[in-house]
Amino acid sequence: MLRRLLERAARHGSALLALSVAVGFAVPPLAAAARTLVTPVVAALLTLVLLRVDFTRLSALLRRPALIAALLAWMMLAAPVLAHALARLAGLDGPLGAGAVVVAAGCAITAAPAFARLVGLDAEVALVLVVLSTLLVPFTAPPLALGLLGLDLAIPMGALMLRLALVVGLPLLASLAIRRLAGPARLARWGAAVDGAAVLTVCVFGVAVMDGIQARLLAEPLWVAGGLALGFLTNFGLNLATALAFAPLGRHLALSAGLVAGNRNSALYLAVLPAATDPGILLFLALFQVPLFLNPFLLRPVYDRLRGAGPS
Repeated sequence: MLRRLLERAARHGSALLALSVAVGFAVPPLAAAARTLVTPVVAALLTLVLLRVDFTRLSALLRRPALIAALLAWMMLAAPVLAHALARLAGLDGPLGAGAVVVAAGCAITAAPAFARLVGLDAEVALVLVVLSTLLVPFTAPPLALGLLGLDLAIPMGALMLRLALVVGLPLLASLAIRRLAGPARLARWGAAVDGAAVLTVCVFGVAVMDGIQARLLAEPLWVAGGLALGFLTNFGLNLATALAFAPLGRHLALSAGLVAGNRNSALYLAVLPAATDPGILLFLALFQVPLFLNPFLLRPVYDRLRGAGPS
C-alpha cells in the first residue's frame, strides 16, 4: 500500500508541487510552520536523490576529467565572480544583488538530469555536474561569498562551510548506509517509490518557501515583482553565459552545461543560513524557486530549435 501511494505521488509530481506552492502562499501560518522544517527536509531530499544515483555508472561518466573540471571551475568559481561584477555594474548592491551572487555560487539543482531529459539535452553530463557540484559547494561557496566577494550573510565563513558540509555530507553517508542495508535488488524494486517520497519531500519544501511571500507581496508588490524578474534573469543569464563559454566544444554540450548552470540549488542556502541573514536575501532565494521549475518548460521550444539548427 505504501509503495503504491509513493509511486502514485511520483507520477503526479508536477501537480503536487504546484499545489504545495499554492497552499503555502494561501495559508501563511502553514508556510511559517513548515519553514522550521526546511533543514531536515533538504537533508532528507538530498538523501533520497543520492539513493537514486548509480555511482558505478557515474564513475564511468568521468571519461573526460579535463572537461568536467573546466565545467565545474566555470560553475563554481567563474560564474559567481561574473554575477558579482554584473550586479555591481547594474547598481544592485542590496539584498537582491547579494542573493543573485549567492545563487550563482551554489551547486546545481538535483532535478537537473530530469530537466535535461525533458528538453532533449545531455542528462549524463547533468548528473555528473549535479553530484560533483553538490559535493564541492561547502568548500567553494563560503570562501567566495563571504571572503572574496565580501557579502554579509550574518554567519562566519567557517560556520557556513560546516553547515553546508553537514547538510551535504550526512545525506551522502545516510544514502550509502541505506544502500548497504537494503541491497541493490530491493532498491531497484522501490525505485519509483523513492522518487515519490522525494516528490512529497519537495512538496513540504514548496509550502515552506512561501513563508513571508504573501505578506511581502501585499506590502511591497514592486519589490517582489523585481525579485522575481531578477530570479528569471539570473537563471537565464547563467544559462546563456555558460552556453556561450562552452559553445566551441559543441552545441549539445554547451546547451546542456547552460541548463545545469542556470538551475542552481538555492534550497541548500535556505537550510543553512541563519535567521539573522537579511530577509531580502532569504526572500530572493525563495523566489528563485519559481524560475527553477518554470524555465525548463519555457525554454523547451528554444532548445528544440537550437538542437535542430546546424551541427551539434
